Amino acid sequence: MEVILRDHVEHLGTRGQIVKVADGYARNFLLPRKLALPATDGNKKRVERERKILEAREAEERSASEAIAARLTALDLTFTRRVGDTEQLYGSVTSQDIADALKAKGFDIDKRKILLPDALKALGEVTVPVKLHRDVTAQIKVTVAKE
Repeated sequence: MEVILRDHVEHLGTRGQIVKVADGYARNFLLPRKLALPATDGNKKRVERERKILEAREAEERSASEAIAARLTALDLTFTRRVGDTEQLYGSVTSQDIADALKAKGFDIDKRKILLPDALKALGEVTVPVKLHRDVTAQIKVTVAKE
């Protein structure tokens, strides 16, 4: 069965793509979840209209994200934590701490968008990526200093 994807489906395709899938997969998974439409002429026109609207919205979101990224790259966050005799931190700096500091500076960024694999557990300066959009990632300079 040929279907038109309405959204990105992992290991299958992207939005607007026409793909051939098994009848059961389309009937039991893609169509009920509104991830795809049957490939008819009317649906092709409908998806094309949706694609134009989505591209305009996507461009608008991307430009807004790039503007925020430019402001974020100029930002320098400093966190002070207690340390022991061997310069070992008693606590750590997590993505939640970074999100709270950004909120205090006027940026409303979700902690899941801060790409910090592990909490910062050492003194020093680290560059932390923040994914604002699918194509836009800002780099924030985070400094961990002793109290």
